[in-house]
Amino acid sequence: MGSRLHLLPAAAAVSEELELLVPRAASAAGMDRHALGTMEIEKTPEGPGAADMESEPAAAAAREAERVPPWREQVTVRGMVAALLIGVVYTVIVMKLSLTTGLIPTLNVSAALLAFLALRGWTHALDRLGIASRPFTRQENTVIQTCAVACYTIGYGGGFGSFLLGLNKKTYELSGASMPGNVPGSYKDPGIGWMTGFLLSVSFVGLLTLLPLRKVLVIDYKLTYPSGTATAVLINGFHTPQGDKNAKKQVHGFLKYFGISFLWSFFQWFYTGGDVCGFLQFPTFGLKAWKQTFFFDFKGEWYSAKASESSMTSLFGYKSFICIALLVGDGIYNFVKVIIVTVKSVREKSRRRGLNNRVADADTLAIDDMQRNEVFNRDNIPTWMAYSGYTLLSVIAVIVIPVIFRQVKWYYVIIAYLLAPALGFCNAYGTGLTDMNMGYNYGKIALFIFAAWAGKDNGVVAGLVGCGLVKQLVLISADLMHDFKTAHLTLTSPRSMLVGQVVGTLMGCIVAPLTFFLFYKAFDVGDPNGYWKAPYALIYRNMAILGVEGFSALPRHCLQLCAGFFAFAVLANLARDFLPRRYGRFVPLPMAMAVPFLVGASFAIDMCAGSLVVFLWHKLDGKRAALLVPAVASGLICGDGIWIFPSSLLALAKVKPPICMKFTSGN
Repeated sequence: MGSRLHLLPAAAAVSEELELLVPRAASAAGMDRHALGTMEIEKTPEGPGAADMESEPAAAAAREAERVPPWREQVTVRGMVAALLIGVVYTVIVMKLSLTTGLIPTLNVSAALLAFLALRGWTHALDRLGIASRPFTRQENTVIQTCAVACYTIGYGGGFGSFLLGLNKKTYELSGASMPGNVPGSYKDPGIGWMTGFLLSVSFVGLLTLLPLRKVLVIDYKLTYPSGTATAVLINGFHTPQGDKNAKKQVHGFLKYFGISFLWSFFQWFYTGGDVCGFLQFPTFGLKAWKQTFFFDFKGEWYSAKASESSMTSLFGYKSFICIALLVGDGIYNFVKVIIVTVKSVREKSRRRGLNNRVADADTLAIDDMQRNEVFNRDNIPTWMAYSGYTLLSVIAVIVIPVIFRQVKWYYVIIAYLLAPALGFCNAYGTGLTDMNMGYNYGKIALFIFAAWAGKDNGVVAGLVGCGLVKQLVLISADLMHDFKTAHLTLTSPRSMLVGQVVGTLMGCIVAPLTFFLFYKAFDVGDPNGYWKAPYALIYRNMAILGVEGFSALPRHCLQLCAGFFAFAVLANLARDFLPRRYGRFVPLPMAMAVPFLVGASFAIDMCAGSLVVFLWHKLDGKRAALLVPAVASGLICGDGIWIFPSSLLALAKVKPPICMKFTSGN
């Protein structure tokens, strides 16, 4: 379940590093690069704006003649209002997904589409009323999209379904109160106040980490940043006659399937008036398969028959740690691969720069590239401001975080902030080449280090908090470089992009905790046998326990199973990367295989059905599929996600569905 992104030839030719990208598998909607850390890049003429590629020189000339508004005009009140609305809607959606499957689809495309739809509709409405309004430009579209994405990214990147939720008492009990390292009192139940304070203290520093290096990464090294490039191609395409036409088709597809998905979710609600009720419990492969879900019925004396099903010393422990083994194996493989690609690219660029010093830059740059570089360098962000801001925010974090979490020492935070710039640069450079953001993997490494460092009494909490701290620093800095790449290609000022990021992050730090508590109070979040399993909360806590106690914390024979599945994850990735494409694409993605161990087989069935629909659509009408698949998938996801908001309000009001539909044997 990787993420598939179809880049147009003009975008694909931005840099020769595109050839270094490793193909990955695709799912119906495409999984987010943070959740799975993978992206497939294909050179194809299909997709929005593909019909205009033959007239790219004309389009470039038109962009050159276009007036680029000052950066203050690119950040507008109407744009920030639109970004807030989109951010709130998508925060609800990603929060729902974080607390169910834990995997987030790519919503950046639909965010850019909704931003275009909202502002284009607003300006057209004012024009019909005879009211003059400021023209809607590609730069404003870019800032809105960036702000909205920064807002809803906090919804899943902030750890509400992983490391922060792993701190609560329910996850502590699920991990086994008698487990070594899972000491009494090593939990902290959710609270709006401390969660908001934690996010405010750690989420902004990553925006300043690599700010002085933006020119080096985007212009000097010419890193591709495929997601940023694709977003720029999409936005540039919207603001052309043909792009406007394609955008209308995508909007129609989005709204149509949004309505279908929302009404279907509403209809299903009436039949969920009890435990394990409703269409979600439909026994696709029979009642026996439904009862067994995805896991194997192990027999023998590996664990006590008296242990509860949710105990870490029972079958649940094996499922949990096998899932961790697959995740860690996949993460380490991709981490090493990105490091190798990064080192290779740096050496190659150094060699080429030495050979090309004799050639004047003006002779090698196209006119369009010269204009982009000029706009990107025009609104310079002072280096002293970045360094001063980083120091100030670091001091705040060093003071605030130990107050929130007594187990986290102040010097843990200092070490994390001292290492952040170097780690952030490595991650941002690798992301620019491969589109694999390794922020989550850096966070997992920090989790093991801080858990082991803090020791038995404080290790679990220190490991989880340290994981979140490092992950936020490293992940957000790479995301910002993606956005700067989009800015470079859409002639958007870096200053306006930074403002959009800051405003969006501030929105997210307030919206995300409030949204989480809406779910937390309305539903039984964290129940391993319910719908709201929040699987990654348990995974992260178990990794912290493993970091404190080592392999002695594992149930009997679990180490052997984990070693086997770890090796399988590495071998599967090797097969995907080195087998011919026609064979490698059929090798499953280990990270996607890991999730059903905890959330059940329904997740795998859903993704398989969606992938089959996308495959057949591409076979029947490839051009139309490339244009509409992202919009249709986003519409289906958004419709289902938005229904969660009214259903949670009904749950808070103690309004229960009137019917419970269950499936039983006819015998």
